[in-house]
Amino acid sequence: MPDGVAARRFTRRLRDGGRNAAFARRWAARALTGAALFGVCSVFHLSAGPVGVAHAAGAAANAPSQAGRPAMPVPNLPAPPRATLPGFNPPPAAPGTTASGPVQTQPARMPFYVATRGTTTIYVLGTLHVGDPADYPPKQPFRAPILGALAASPTLALELSPDELLVSQDDVSRYGVCRRDCLPGLLPDPLWRKLAYRLRGNPAALDEIKKMRPWLASLVVETYDSLSAGLQTEYGTEAQLQNVYIRTRGKIVGLETLSQQMRAFTGLSLAQQREMLAQDLVQTPAENVDDVRTLHRLWRVGDADAIAAWQAAKSETLARDKRISDQIDNKIVYERNRRFVSRMLLIAAPNKPVFVAIGALHLGGRKGVLQLLRQHGFVVDAG
Repeated sequence: MPDGVAARRFTRRLRDGGRNAAFARRWAARALTGAALFGVCSVFHLSAGPVGVAHAAGAAANAPSQAGRPAMPVPNLPAPPRATLPGFNPPPAAPGTTASGPVQTQPARMPFYVATRGTTTIYVLGTLHVGDPADYPPKQPFRAPILGALAASPTLALELSPDELLVSQDDVSRYGVCRRDCLPGLLPDPLWRKLAYRLRGNPAALDEIKKMRPWLASLVVETYDSLSAGLQTEYGTEAQLQNVYIRTRGKIVGLETLSQQMRAFTGLSLAQQREMLAQDLVQTPAENVDDVRTLHRLWRVGDADAIAAWQAAKSETLARDKRISDQIDNKIVYERNRRFVSRMLLIAAPNKPVFVAIGALHLGGRKGVLQLLRQHGFVVDAG
């Protein structure tokens, strides 16, 4: 089916009833900040076509090495066989009953804040682009304060609007995929050999990644490791938020445009792209999986500053070239934080609350969104 026809049919399904979306920053906020993901796929299967591709991007969004970077839909790739994931141990299944009866699950706390300046209110929720079913109990997927804020807000603002998400894959392919095998020639030989060794058990994926530019290859590596953490993209926060929101509201906007988000990657120098990919390969897949799970636990606790501190320490460990790594963070995290806040201030109005949902690693720290709101005169309290 042509991509355009599939997109139109999918759009109609979204209008008729639930909407599944999620996006991402590199590990935990990455591009766990950027493009939203649609559809449903299993943890170890990247389904064919735009839907499966988008899901893969959502998973990549939650990789600690790349937190806060926009999540881009990666081209469809073969799923990694379990045998090629050294050290992978699936998480134990959550028990469904106890001696006294069914387990009463509670929604994850999540980083949630209320920013006020006079009669202007901005609700800010830190998202995770993959999750566990236990994070969102069917009878109450979010805590009461979050549901109340969502119901009170005429506008839901995500990193990218749903309309732009539907067409984002074309731009990713246009700017991230070469017509020939270009990646080996764009990387230093030791880095290419390290990547080839990482994908040694998945020759089909290795053949496909050869045609990618380094920034997109980085997303693919993160996707595989994140999917291996046992979390699922259909349980990303954005997807669950929209399922609740569109039943009562419907106005969903983006805090940045698709072209702005694409430039976060395409504007990187070759040295910066190489650094991105090198960071993904510092640790073993099993260590990367452990980081994803750690981030998930921190997100459930809901302290944005604690998440930011953990991410900063992790970045220090993974950076191969500190100067270049800082340049990458400025381009794909801090510049976008400032853009997010500028857009929030344009949308917000007295007595018309705005509910903002962005990657959790964009919130905390001295350059985070919460601190930027304080600098604009807002009082920020935990929700």
